[in-house]
Amino acid sequence: MSLKIVKRHGTKRLYLSGTVGGQRVSESTGTADPQRAEEIRAKREAELWQESVYGKKAVVTFAHAVAAYLEAEERSETTKFHLRRLLNHFGTRRLIDIAQNELDEAYRKILREGMDASPATKMRGVLTPLRAILEFAAIRRWCDRPAFDTPRIPRARTTYLKPAQVKRLIECAAPHLKPLLTFLVGTGVRMSEALDLEWKDVDLPHMQAVVWQKQGTERRLDLPPIVIKALSALPHRLGHVFRPVQIRRPTLGADPQRMIGERYHNNGRTSGGQIKSGWAAACRKAGLPGHYRVWVPKGHLSERRTFVPDFTPHDLRHTWATWHYCLHHDILRLKDEGGWETIGMVTRYAKQMPASYRKEIEDWSSDQNLIENLNS
Repeated sequence: MSLKIVKRHGTKRLYLSGTVGGQRVSESTGTADPQRAEEIRAKREAELWQESVYGKKAVVTFAHAVAAYLEAEERSETTKFHLRRLLNHFGTRRLIDIAQNELDEAYRKILREGMDASPATKMRGVLTPLRAILEFAAIRRWCDRPAFDTPRIPRARTTYLKPAQVKRLIECAAPHLKPLLTFLVGTGVRMSEALDLEWKDVDLPHMQAVVWQKQGTERRLDLPPIVIKALSALPHRLGHVFRPVQIRRPTLGADPQRMIGERYHNNGRTSGGQIKSGWAAACRKAGLPGHYRVWVPKGHLSERRTFVPDFTPHDLRHTWATWHYCLHHDILRLKDEGGWETIGMVTRYAKQMPASYRKEIEDWSSDQNLIENLNS
């Protein structure tokens, strides 16, 4: 018996009905157009015959696997972001047709730098989410387990700042960034956690705050005196704690107006860079290491130069972890307060620091001069 196109009462959409290879089918074509419905019927019938002869592996598509993967459990916004890009590329391609050549093509099409992208970017943006889908499908016997070349990621040197460097950095930062940078160093939170923080989750009298991690779990923070002072000096108590400065030019030739926004750009934690310019300027003024990127923009004749710091805002989390271990030498406490799942992750962040820095670290948390300059 073959598939037939049938109508159903109460809907304009056409449906498929019938039995192919012993499998009963009753499903929507998703269209009311008879010609389009016939194309879908012919394709679906061919798939079912192929499946009945060669098995499920012969017909399951990447789109089908992604849909099942997302339905199986809730996925993070970052995961959904990467899967959307993969889905736009692979579409309804069969899982059995995705091998190393197709992976290399995905690098070229999806990533801005193509095959020249860094190993970490290839892993994060393409290979890791692709493997997750294919592993999910392999467990259900929709395809074989994936076998791909893994880009070799050079072992990065974990960097942290010393107390004197942190002081200079915060002193040289723009006024609206000083409280944020103080909070990052004083608590060790991720940038996304800090930018998502709202006043309803801050308890200044009891020196605590709650942030939400990327896994959806909450983490309680003990706030040192310098962080309390930085937060207390902020003029608002509703909505998001840390807010950007927006430059507006009302009319041509008028002086620009500096206004405080409601919150930093919400990208669903799929990327960073919200304070990229301000961070680079603060690092340059503080004399922190870096280099100048020189290029000629498309359509321009003159070159431009921009300072690229060696440190990133995420290095402030490394800094907090290293300082914490220097003060307490308690790896389990550091793991708990930093919100890491494994000791291995903790050791990647916290590095050995000479004990002679302990007093400088302790003094930083109650540095009155720095506190007074936070909003100057």
